[in-house]
Amino acid sequence: MQKKTDKSVKSVAQVAQVDKSAMSENPIPENKMGTMDINPLLLSMSIPMMISMLIQALYNIVDSIFVSRVCEEAFTAVSLVFPIQTLVVALVGGTGIGVGTVLSHALGEKKFDKVNSVAMTGIFLTAIYFLVFVLVGIFVSKPFFILQTDDSLIVKYGIDYMQIIMIASLGVCTQFIFERLLISTGKSFYSMITQTTGAIINIVLDPIFIFGVNIKGVQIVPRLEAKGAAIATVIGQFVAGFMAIIFNYTKNHEIKFKFRGFKMESFIVGQVYKIGIPTIIMQAIGSVMVFGFNKILLGFTSTAAAVFGAYFKLQSFFFMPVFGLNNGMVPIVAYNYGAQKQKRIISTMKFAMLYAGIIMFLGFLAFQLLPKQLLAIFHASDKMLEMGVPALRIISVHFLICWFCIISGSVCQALGKAFFSMITSLLRQLIVLLPAAYLLSLTGKINAVWWSFPIAEAVSLIVSTVFLVITYKKIIKPIGQTDTAM
Repeated sequence: MQKKTDKSVKSVAQVAQVDKSAMSENPIPENKMGTMDINPLLLSMSIPMMISMLIQALYNIVDSIFVSRVCEEAFTAVSLVFPIQTLVVALVGGTGIGVGTVLSHALGEKKFDKVNSVAMTGIFLTAIYFLVFVLVGIFVSKPFFILQTDDSLIVKYGIDYMQIIMIASLGVCTQFIFERLLISTGKSFYSMITQTTGAIINIVLDPIFIFGVNIKGVQIVPRLEAKGAAIATVIGQFVAGFMAIIFNYTKNHEIKFKFRGFKMESFIVGQVYKIGIPTIIMQAIGSVMVFGFNKILLGFTSTAAAVFGAYFKLQSFFFMPVFGLNNGMVPIVAYNYGAQKQKRIISTMKFAMLYAGIIMFLGFLAFQLLPKQLLAIFHASDKMLEMGVPALRIISVHFLICWFCIISGSVCQALGKAFFSMITSLLRQLIVLLPAAYLLSLTGKINAVWWSFPIAEAVSLIVSTVFLVITYKKIIKPIGQTDTAM
């Protein structure tokens, strides 16, 4: 686009919004996140993520079932690795969300050089994580299990599983960062394909590698037990990661991957972690919550812990779609914040809250009307059913309000107020929940403990509302209503 002196001169404000690369002879067209109608846009970006997360939830349950059939020690060992796996996901996933949010914002501002720099920064940060995970796998696996148990079989299974998962973590690192790049530019459909493919491969390979394959007395695949579960997992992750790279290079034309001469810039790293660190903390506290809550429940009976474990797996079928909705919403809000389109930000928030509310209401109905059928999935004993039916009904009360807390926190995060999101998440999962559960446990009634979930959510609702109002007044309201297309 050549300059013409006979045309009116653009204002300084207009020039500041346009990156040099946008003024080339072949300017990059406006991303759909700034032009497409909000409702179909949100659905097109969220539904693929919701489907892939549902498949991930299914995988977690199926994986647990397969490993538990080896022996109780194998199941225990794999369960003990959960906090480490959660930390890996928190670090890589949280950093990916920071990268994606900053990238979407830069894309909305038409700062394409920054878009490329943010993408490359995310790749290099993830490579550093991978090297750290390898060292953890080599040097930490054995002491990690020895400090937890003196059962030699659990230690053996645990070391076998953890070392493979950590040393071969390149797959999960690659998958997370490149999927996030796809999501941040509005191409979540391809992310759904990679996640779904990886999960299906994992599910298919689990029984093959765990139990082996014997055909007419010939051992085609050896029985690897816990090692087999780990191998199946990393193969699925490597395939998904490779597919994510291919999709980025062939479909993600808004990002130019230039490794030669690239140097990380401290201000971009700072922007990424301004969003990423609160997200990392939010994702990591889940394992702390589970550990603390189980300690309280074990004071009653191991059945109580089993009920909580069943609930935690079942609730993922409703929370995962909401998180998928979040993943579709955040880049839209961030993009339109960068593009200074107030109406599109508000419309995205409204639709996201509507759909999240519907999903969680359906979850509430399922837990209220079908608690026995849900618990039967895990072959619940009569004692577990007696304790579990009221537990599911009481805990699910918080489904009626948690959708607002989750969506509002993500809106704050997309607009650069990730600290607000972190605070509400801490309230929901730690600061209010665990003390409330402990105090209620002093009544000696297990059903009283379950009410800690609605109590924590009610506090979070109040705080989330305050934070959303502050964010609206300071960030959303001052934005000029320059967008006319909804």
